[in-house]
Amino acid sequence: MRQVRLAKDAMDRDWADPGLDLGAVAAHAGYSRYHFIRAFKEAYGETPGQYLTHRRIERAEDLLRTANLSVTEICHLVGFSSVGTFSARFKAWTGLTPSEYRTKHVGRGAALIPGCYAMLWAGGFRPAPAPGQQRNSGEAG
Repeated sequence: MRQVRLAKDAMDRDWADPGLDLGAVAAHAGYSRYHFIRAFKEAYGETPGQYLTHRRIERAEDLLRTANLSVTEICHLVGFSSVGTFSARFKAWTGLTPSEYRTKHVGRGAALIPGCYAMLWAGGFRPAPAPGQQRNSGEAG
């Protein structure tokens, strides 16, 4: 049980990392992927994938209520790599699409945090290249 708790702690810490996968979390616990899924579900009542999705959706709900960011930006900030998957999972969890959720909940409380501050806080900006260095050709300037 201790190993499963440590793996859950790692998921709680790194939930926004889109590269967080079952294999890495299971290895952190010292279990095979399939044994880890069974042990995690027995301990917490849901699979590791369901748990991680719920953590990400909860964070997305918070950002939709408080930050002036697009749904796409929020999708990527919370660890989803596909807006379609994010929207489908969000609707399955909340009963609303991300846009519907924002419309329903914005205006209750404080003003929205400007997107630039939210992105900075969430680590969404990369530092500018040092003088003399060029950006990758695929990056916007």
